[in-house]
Amino acid sequence: MNATPATRTAVVIPVYNHGSTIAATVERLLPHGLPIFITDDGSNEATRAELERLARTCPLVDLQRLPQNRGKGAAVIDAMRRAHARGHTHALQIDADGQHDIGDLPRFLAASAEQPAALVTGKPVYDASAPSSRRYGRLIALFWVRLETLSPDIGDAMCGYRIYPLAPSVRLADRVAIAPRMPFDIDIMVRLSWMGVPIVNLPTRVIYPPGGLSHFRMLRDNLQISLTHTRLCAGMLLRLPVLLWRKLRPRDAARAHWSDLGERGTRLGLHTIVAIYRLLGDRVARLALRPIVAWHFLTGARARRASLDYLRRLAGRRAGMPEPGYANAYRHMLAFAESALDKLAGWSGRLPAPAIDFPARAEFDALLASGRGAVLVGGHLGNLEMLRAIASRDKVARITAVVYSEHARRFAAALAAVNEQYGVNLLHVPDFGPDTAIALRERVDRGELLVIVGDRTPPAQTGRTVQADFLGAPAAFPQGPYILAWLLECPVYLLFCLRGAGGYRICFEHFAERIELPRARRDAALREYAQRYANRLEALCLEAPLQWFNFFDFWRRPPETAARPATVPTPDHYRSQP
Repeated sequence: MNATPATRTAVVIPVYNHGSTIAATVERLLPHGLPIFITDDGSNEATRAELERLARTCPLVDLQRLPQNRGKGAAVIDAMRRAHARGHTHALQIDADGQHDIGDLPRFLAASAEQPAALVTGKPVYDASAPSSRRYGRLIALFWVRLETLSPDIGDAMCGYRIYPLAPSVRLADRVAIAPRMPFDIDIMVRLSWMGVPIVNLPTRVIYPPGGLSHFRMLRDNLQISLTHTRLCAGMLLRLPVLLWRKLRPRDAARAHWSDLGERGTRLGLHTIVAIYRLLGDRVARLALRPIVAWHFLTGARARRASLDYLRRLAGRRAGMPEPGYANAYRHMLAFAESALDKLAGWSGRLPAPAIDFPARAEFDALLASGRGAVLVGGHLGNLEMLRAIASRDKVARITAVVYSEHARRFAAALAAVNEQYGVNLLHVPDFGPDTAIALRERVDRGELLVIVGDRTPPAQTGRTVQADFLGAPAAFPQGPYILAWLLECPVYLLFCLRGAGGYRICFEHFAERIELPRARRDAALREYAQRYANRLEALCLEAPLQWFNFFDFWRRPPETAARPATVPTPDHYRSQP
């Protein structure tokens, strides 16, 4: 089984005098087709000769030799850096001595593909060959790492069979001196957990073959492990408030579907910002937003974690991307708050006309002049609501937004209070069914343009979704926009509104003249349409990285991710309804 294109996994193997076992390990890895980065940690001549032979005869092997022995951790980090520099997103660490069951490798790859932000680690299942001292030593280490992380998430801290997400791992190695020798596996796992990297434990068989080579030195290594735990306990005390907050927060909220997450803050706070904006103006209101956003940033673990995850996925994909860290996560949340203030400005009539750049205005005007209806697929990128405000200001009455607004009632009420036109051409759809399709068909037949977002799964958590690669990992996208456009037999356009230095830029692009979902390949067609949308959304996110506003676990696997759409009538059925 090969790694999926989304995860791009390589194997990293630290080698120190494993000349008798490394060839067999590599041979068992070759059928999986993964690049193999080996770091020779100053081995003897026999091992060096065997490694050079493997590098010559196996195209997948990339060999690097350290001039002197620096320890397992140093060798793993060296191989990680090389794999990361070659564009790999994940590194499968495996020992060279044959202890690990390579037959479990497909399970590790599948778990990593499902949760690409996670550290996937083995939880050993021992047979009779395992020394009792190793079993007891691991139990002691497990006690300490669970204390150091204040979490039961780690199932084993010493297993060297694991898949690392490379971006946070290399970033950690650049910033912190990780234990280079035997305590490495413990040290890096605890520190990644502190960074908020999820831990996935997979049971895997571990054997101790007869005559196996062990570099464990009882006195030296136990002393180093004890010193490492001492440092980690001190680090835990420094991080105690954050770790306690993670432990005490409700886990269900952290993983909830977006439609179950209501507005944060109070009605009084929202009305206060509206009053400041009306009485003191835009600049003062934006200054008032900063402490409010800071409070939401400090208390909103779910949104903060989602922002950091998104920023990590952006990192390295293009030059100039914001570094994943608390400062840019705060800026990300502040950009969202400022976009809400811009909506208020737009519906208040205070947005000057020169602040709007619309390069494709001629194509949009041609669509209006044609009298044809269309589906406009947007997203939570930039400020799509600004377009409705602009359309209302310019008397373009044929744009209807199809929305789900149960999770944001207070803000919708605030916008309605500043302009009674806010609720005009706003169609609230809590669920998509035949009655809704018939009503939308009537609007399209009248020449209306229906705006629907393409980057949120349906409010009903069992709604139909399709997987598409987005920012290097599979994510669930709704099938609804494409099924709707197929039923309505109308053209489809993409529509986004991005904020720039001088105002807003409207991106209006033709997507398809007609959505085709032939029965024989309906699943494949839906995946193709969703992937085309995801590709364009990703390109615009790289152009405006702090303007994608989905503050929840977007890459979470929903309860149902099957691409097969529900049984739906043909477009002719809706055309024939009274």
